[in-house]
Amino acid sequence: MNLQQQIEKVMEAVVTWRRTMHKHPELSFQEHWTSGYIKSELEKMGDIEISQPTETSVLGIIRGAKPGRKIGLRADIDALQIQEERSDIDFVSEKEGVMHACGHDGHAAILLGAAKVLVQNIDDLHGEVYLIFQHAEEEPPGGAQEMVATGLFDDLDFIYGQHLFTPIPTGKIGITNGPITSNSDNFDLKIQGRGGHASQPENSIDPIVIGGQIISQFQTIISRIASPLDSAVISTTKFHAGSAKNIIPDSAMLEGSVRTINDETREMVRERMEKAVKGVCDMYGATYDFSFNYGYSAVVNEDAVTDRVRRMATEEFGDKVFEYPLAMGGEDFAAFSRIIPATYAWIGAGNKEKDMEYPHHHPKFGIDEDSFIDGVKMMVLTAFEMTQPE
Repeated sequence: MNLQQQIEKVMEAVVTWRRTMHKHPELSFQEHWTSGYIKSELEKMGDIEISQPTETSVLGIIRGAKPGRKIGLRADIDALQIQEERSDIDFVSEKEGVMHACGHDGHAAILLGAAKVLVQNIDDLHGEVYLIFQHAEEEPPGGAQEMVATGLFDDLDFIYGQHLFTPIPTGKIGITNGPITSNSDNFDLKIQGRGGHASQPENSIDPIVIGGQIISQFQTIISRIASPLDSAVISTTKFHAGSAKNIIPDSAMLEGSVRTINDETREMVRERMEKAVKGVCDMYGATYDFSFNYGYSAVVNEDAVTDRVRRMATEEFGDKVFEYPLAMGGEDFAAFSRIIPATYAWIGAGNKEKDMEYPHHHPKFGIDEDSFIDGVKMMVLTAFEMTQPE
């Protein structure tokens, strides 16, 4: 039986694994059932060294019969605090208020499928393949950072990750060099003014006016200080102040999101935001408490390894492989890509005819299971390609 036939044969199991995990979703850092289920399925395959680097993650190591390089294949396994609203499937979440609304159940099932095929071909496999079932992708500081801190992955030569992605139709595969996601940070700001009667603003320090001017100043950072050739976004998403129509409040609370794609712009934006806050507050005599909260860093696909993965993928999938543009979302795979040459790909999983086109994190989110075979192929072929000795 050739590799293609083996991959096709394992697909029934991949769908079963995915549907089982979909029925039993677990939130970040709580994936006890999920990690136990994955561990038990790996144990059935044999020839895999299994451990748990953290309380709710799983690591399987396949040692090929031939010498070669050491690589990682990563899948995230956590779910989201969302109530599922699909009625057209018979494997809906059995946990109230929790669902796999981002495809991580599919990611874990695909990696299990790849593991099964790789074990069946262990005599032809070079090097070592680390099967990384990572917990807590959805909740900063993220499970990837926690796993990296163990030191278990410091000597990997390469790591590969992928995401089932409904904005891309099934059959397409996006592979792009350089940054593919953004630094995903946020901020909190409390403006302390002085409240008073709305008819006598001269006796007050109005935090609402101050907040409005700060928001405007934030936008000039993007339009007049950051390069137009760079990618940066500041979005103020919360502004809370006041309790009555005729009262100027004492304070205002602002929160928001900051997205950038490189460390230099990230630090420039942080510094300029604080200067803008200080400048406006000083002008009106207000005080403030500002915090810039670092989240996930940008995932950066290293050129040399990504070129190699793209060539391999193009040989298999032809013109279905394309360059997907930079996305300003966050992904904690960055913790791996910062220390290991990495490639992260987008696997098309959208299908309008099957009503599988809802955005990720939507209560009606679903993924086209026909996309799973592309995900398994990418992981298996990447493992064979990237473990080859240089």
